[in-house]
Amino acid sequence: MTSTNKLLCTLFILLSMVYKASSIQCYYCNSANNSACIDVKAFDDETRARIIPVVTCETAIPSPVAVDFFCRKIVQTIFHSHRDSEVRVTRGCGWVRHHKECYQANNQDHLETVCQCTSDYCNSAEAADPTSAAVLFIALATALYLYR
Repeated sequence: MTSTNKLLCTLFILLSMVYKASSIQCYYCNSANNSACIDVKAFDDETRARIIPVVTCETAIPSPVAVDFFCRKIVQTIFHSHRDSEVRVTRGCGWVRHHKECYQANNQDHLETVCQCTSDYCNSAEAADPTSAAVLFIALATALYLYR
């Protein structure tokens, strides 16, 4: 394979990954007004498609600049002083990444766990989906193989 063909092949792989990330589809719900949002995997595909909204982040969230969207899941336990704690789950799109895939925030009012991921519908999971790391590894391995 010529150097030009190797370069074109590598660019094609990298550009296809960029498109995938920018057009990611995520569950979009809040358990405050949709109890199905608490556990989206509890439903079969047909029921889930009917009761839990899915958005394409790039078109659902207007942005004047190119943004690298990802899916996010937030689980909050809200502590009330005069009644039982309340668990709230929010799923949606994000665009400002944290340096950790999952992290926790804790204060006297609530405990919050936030996970972010970069594959379609990945915010249905308990933790971040490792698919994007596998895709990146395969792309890099292919590029290294072509340039050996």
